[in-house]
Amino acid sequence: MAPADGPRGPRYAPGDRGMSGPATRSLELPGGRRARVWEQGSGPTLGYLGGLVGLPRWPDFLERLSVKHRVVAPSLPGSFGAEHFRELDDVADWVSATLDLLEAAELVGANIVGASLGATLAAEVAAFANASVGRLVLIAPFGLFDSEDPVRDLWAVQKREWNALVSSEPENLAAFLSPPGAVEELEWEIQRTRSQEASARLLWPTGDLGIAKRLHRIQAPTLLLWGELDQVVPASYAGRFARGIGDNAKIQLIDGAGHTAELDRPQQVAQAIADFLD
Repeated sequence: MAPADGPRGPRYAPGDRGMSGPATRSLELPGGRRARVWEQGSGPTLGYLGGLVGLPRWPDFLERLSVKHRVVAPSLPGSFGAEHFRELDDVADWVSATLDLLEAAELVGANIVGASLGATLAAEVAAFANASVGRLVLIAPFGLFDSEDPVRDLWAVQKREWNALVSSEPENLAAFLSPPGAVEELEWEIQRTRSQEASARLLWPTGDLGIAKRLHRIQAPTLLLWGELDQVVPASYAGRFARGIGDNAKIQLIDGAGHTAELDRPQQVAQAIADFLD
């Protein structure tokens, strides 16, 4: 059985790579691009597309899910483990690149979990190519915008304020994002900056991708997970996504979690996902 959430505070020590550590391999993608993929566990295949911070470490909630699932987590363009992204200019480019990634990782038709940026792309893939996804879990995706309840412009936020804005456990997020012992801090910061640049290339300034016109095309049973304290994409957007998707969508709020709900409350998020997939 996976461990329960312990006392609040850092779950990651600088220099570790997460819990027990996944297997690593490299994917060959069209155009000579490459991407890292992490894999752990056995059982039904579950794909994971990471959030705004990518996957600098193997997170606690994926460790928990890998107890009963074969978790496969490829790196999105520009994030840790995949450098190429500057040729991606619009939604179609990003969806195409994500489909390339799912195909190379043998995740087409699998159940998919996405967080934040990864949830945005998972939703777009499910709308454009709905046969590519089995069951779908979206953790606080971008894609919609309401001026009366706006999405936060993350790229106008001071660096020192960023962790506390996106996470209800900023110390834990800081530890998750700290460089492993074998990596130079400058190199790590360059990669973090690249990851944020890639996110901004798709989402800046409002995160509105026009997905409201496509949500009805999502046929996969969909679980919308949202941190109740999300200061980036307010929890009210869960209802907006659910109404757009229709009867296939279910909403679950995560108590005490911010935008990075999967990192803030790993046990609750992993349990919600496992229950939905079962």
